[in-house]
Amino acid sequence: MAYYFEEPSRTFNEYLLVPGYSSKECRVENVSLKTPITKFKKGEEPDITMNIPLVSAIMQAVSDDKMAVALAKEGGISFIFGSQPIEKQAEMVRKVKAHKAGFVTSDSNLRPDQTLRDVLELKATKGHSTIAITDDSTAEGKILGLVTSRDYRVSRMDLDTKISEFMTPFEKLVYGKAGITLSEANDILWDNKLNALPIIDDNQRLTHFVFRKDYDSHKSNPNELLDSQKRYIVGAGVNTRDYEERIPALIEAGVDILCLDSSEGYSQWQGDTIAWVREKYGEDVKIGAGNVVDGEGFRYLAEAGADFVKIGIGGGSICITREQKGIGRGQATAVIEVAAARDEYFKETGIYVPICSDGGIVYDHHLTLALAMGADFIMLGRYFARFDESPTNKLNVNGNYVKEYWGEGSSRARNWQRYDLGGDPRMKFEEGVDSYVPYAGPLHDNVNLSLTKVKSTMCNCGALSIKELQEKAKLTLVSATSIVEGGAHDVILKDASSNVIK
Repeated sequence: MAYYFEEPSRTFNEYLLVPGYSSKECRVENVSLKTPITKFKKGEEPDITMNIPLVSAIMQAVSDDKMAVALAKEGGISFIFGSQPIEKQAEMVRKVKAHKAGFVTSDSNLRPDQTLRDVLELKATKGHSTIAITDDSTAEGKILGLVTSRDYRVSRMDLDTKISEFMTPFEKLVYGKAGITLSEANDILWDNKLNALPIIDDNQRLTHFVFRKDYDSHKSNPNELLDSQKRYIVGAGVNTRDYEERIPALIEAGVDILCLDSSEGYSQWQGDTIAWVREKYGEDVKIGAGNVVDGEGFRYLAEAGADFVKIGIGGGSICITREQKGIGRGQATAVIEVAAARDEYFKETGIYVPICSDGGIVYDHHLTLALAMGADFIMLGRYFARFDESPTNKLNVNGNYVKEYWGEGSSRARNWQRYDLGGDPRMKFEEGVDSYVPYAGPLHDNVNLSLTKVKSTMCNCGALSIKELQEKAKLTLVSATSIVEGGAHDVILKDASSNVIK
């Protein structure tokens, strides 16, 4: 006989937080959102801790290198999508790791024997006006000069003019030596009224640039998530098919953490993949797994050696798995049960395996609810797809600006590996849709607003950390009428704005 759960499967919107005692210390500026993303033993610290509890979804429409840099600046991690050739995904990882905090690897490089025409073409392609002139036109070559927009005038010069004739030669360059601090580089920039400072090693080879605008950006992002070499931390999605080739390539590129991307994590396929990682790399390579929706699934992946476990099946805005297959569970119920299983596992083994809530977020306050119910961090797709930094096109549809957003299970993505259960390597039916989401502007402004709401609610609960929120939170189920009462009602609105994540 089939097993029947006694309680209904519930969503975040069916719960509210009940306020707790707030001391004078409960102020937004005092709240810490630091959270672990990798497993750790009792009394020890995790190898990777995030400064905010947000990661971006492993999706073509969400997470590329640009999103990874933007989110790392805020203190979170982006998992670069894996439904692309191995070499392309690895290159995206390299681009992120090439960004030190304030130090940028040059992506605009030419040789002195090339021409003004090449300068203009490169500027049009890259959008950068500062071009490094090296002996081999690479970012690590011997620097021979620099070209900026001040070095040429198109109206008065032949397009075939050699770069060597108008570049600023090395002898006249102001530069910094490799190993210089960002603060020291900034002093040189300001003392010499420069916008860009090349950094070179003892062999006159270019290592980085420091741009005045990037220094300012670094100072305005105190939560930046950096590795020991001051590079941005980045994740990447992998699958259970080509992991023996993909994972080594990503590690060589410098990836900090991996995540198995699958609609169903409670499977031998994931167990075997994690076992391969542990046999080949031990605990040095960090890898999360999922997705699961109950305690059994969590325990299977925790015992297999996962660094974190991802929760959620069918709750994403573009996911139609529940509709197509009748598989899934309400996200709130899933998080509550898996959180209990995590805590039980910690008591038994002394190993804390963080859990990630993936899907079901509609309103900003759902973020706080997910954390209160036990999630250590939250994976978001639609939320990040709306921003400038997502890799999709910005379009004007019926007078409104939107961005494209499609699921990994859609015919557009054709990411069959995510839904793979063995057998024929083809998508037999769709489990995601192709859609638009309202354009929302830059990531920084939106994330800051959302997390201010989270912090404010935590203060209402008397909590100054995520762990304290999970210990002190009081949650109540709400009726359908209570949900209506919770919004504006019985008035004529002047402005239809709300806190919905549009």
